[in-house]
Amino acid sequence: MPANPIEIPRALVNQILHHAQSYPEQEVCGLIGSKGSVPTSCYPVGNIATMPQVRFQLDAKGHIEAMLQIRERGEQLFAIFHSHPTAPAEPSKLDLADAAYLDALYLVISLNTKGVLEMRGFWIAADKSVEEITLLLKTE
Repeated sequence: MPANPIEIPRALVNQILHHAQSYPEQEVCGLIGSKGSVPTSCYPVGNIATMPQVRFQLDAKGHIEAMLQIRERGEQLFAIFHSHPTAPAEPSKLDLADAAYLDALYLVISLNTKGVLEMRGFWIAADKSVEEITLLLKTE
């Protein structure tokens, strides 16, 4: 049974895409906070992977700070986002192997799909199976 589409506010999508475009040579990453089921805030976190061009690893200190800000604002963790500088907007084998938050949506941004930015959403299950979630742009 497919999950319901998820609406993401245009301003939040613009913030995520701008962050990804600001570092086109490496994967950027971060967290998305929500109030209820509505995504509201973007928290970029440094990528400390040894090969940031093809993998992301959230900086532990930045990750903790982002989680504290999420709690202080009365939000919940909604999604983990990262970009792929040259690969499609879908979880890679490395992404699946590293997936640890099974209750969060994974947003993957591609910077190199036919010259157009693309963002797609996925649930990753404990068995590492993937279900794509339809993302809808919410205009405020």
